[in-house]
Amino acid sequence: MSLLAVGISHRTAPVALLEQFAMGPDDRAKALHELVESDHVSEALVLATCNRIEVFAEVEKFHGGVTDVSRVLARQAGASVEELSPYVTVHYEEQAVTHLFTVAAGLDSMVVGETQVLGQLRAAYALAREEGTVGRALHSVAQRALRVGKRVHSETGIDRAGASLVSVALDRAEARIGGLAGRRVLVVGAGSMGALAATTLGRRGADVVVSSRTEEHAQRLATSVGGRAAELTALPTELAAADVLLTCTGATGTVIGTDVVVGAMDDRDGRPLVVVDLALPRDVDPGVAGLPGVHVVDLALLQGEHEGGPVAADDVVAAHALIEAETALLRAERQAAEVAPTVSALRSQAAEVVDAELLRLSSRLPELDARHRAEIARTVRRVVDKLLHEPTVRVKELAADPGGTDYAGALRALFGLGIDAEPADGALAEAVTVDPDQRAGEAS
Repeated sequence: MSLLAVGISHRTAPVALLEQFAMGPDDRAKALHELVESDHVSEALVLATCNRIEVFAEVEKFHGGVTDVSRVLARQAGASVEELSPYVTVHYEEQAVTHLFTVAAGLDSMVVGETQVLGQLRAAYALAREEGTVGRALHSVAQRALRVGKRVHSETGIDRAGASLVSVALDRAEARIGGLAGRRVLVVGAGSMGALAATTLGRRGADVVVSSRTEEHAQRLATSVGGRAAELTALPTELAAADVLLTCTGATGTVIGTDVVVGAMDDRDGRPLVVVDLALPRDVDPGVAGLPGVHVVDLALLQGEHEGGPVAADDVVAAHALIEAETALLRAERQAAEVAPTVSALRSQAAEVVDAELLRLSSRLPELDARHRAEIARTVRRVVDKLLHEPTVRVKELAADPGGTDYAGALRALFGLGIDAEPADGALAEAVTVDPDQRAGEAS
């Protein structure tokens, strides 16, 4: 079995294409089952955020796994595998592990160092567990990725400058209309992103109004930040009074049309309006960007203007060093697990040989009493244990070193074990990088 990561992100695709991959919980659950029911995928986890859709899977064959995952992604986007191939990235085995750790640490995010992706990965892992699409291999990798993300944020200084996407978007809003202290901000959406937005706005002194399809969620969030809740039906009135509109719902269609914003602008006496749309797909009709007095900040703008972030180079280096160390540690653990069945088989074979020889000795020397027989048995077993100790310890140590040498196979050949020792789930192999042209050929 091998770990495979296939996906599309803000690094490879425009926001317009990422919008086609918008997935609700039901869509993600359906995709998970479709993946594990395919020919070559045995375990799967789907990470879907506002700027990436990636599948992490345990696969039986590399090429078959890439094809199966690509087909599921293409179906979700309503496109063909060939159309998507220029935007798809593929990581394999140790490279896939490193990529997952990098994503969890926020180093592959649109805003380097942001922490929200760690929570999104935790939710993706929880959903996969709930749906029964993760097993021993992905359990260990996902759990380690969550640990790596937490370590990077707690042990490096990346958090000092690693602002969230919300913070960066609000910085854009402030650059347009000035500080947000005392400004009315209408937040539409009370999910995780809405909660982060409302909390950040509260810290900046904004007058927060929260609106959501679920009124109790809106009320709870508004109360937590010292704001107030408003029904969605009151959106036109609230929008007319707001300085900033921030939307981040999980809807799959337009939530705020151009006509609603036009009506609100008529009642604003020329005051400008900043619209911050952090939803994918967009909550706000694209036509709003062309209205006089309206300035739109959305993912497409952030993607174009804010690749990376003001993170100190030393913090990034420290984060990558931690990821490299954790990857090596996981490699050692998994390769040691791979050789364990062979070591066990060797010791079992040795025990069988000792038992057979003691039985043979007993038939040849029937006059030996029980005390002497027991002492001879202990002596023979001690000799065998001492002879096997060094090679079994060394093979575990050697298996943990990179290089790709099959020490377990060599041990089986040398001692004629003749066992079919399958590698442990997720055993790491050499990293494979696949270019777009090769991917297209493989997946077609």
